[in-house]
Amino acid sequence: MLKVKARTGESVQQMMRRFKKLCEKEGLIRDIKRNNFYEKPSEVNRRKRRKAYRNAQISAKQS
Repeated sequence: MLKVKARTGESVQQMMRRFKKLCEKEGLIRDIKRNNFYEKPSEVNRRKRRKAYRNAQISAKQS
């Protein structure tokens, strides 16, 4: 659970901006959007395989 405490002299808009950045950093918004609609198990597996492939390609380039 994300919590944002008010800093001294901080406006509500600044707190909201920090909260949105924390949500984005945690991937919360992406997960909510992904769970809005049903995704077939085969599509889930395909997405995971593609992500693993991209990560392998990136790590191979860095080596």
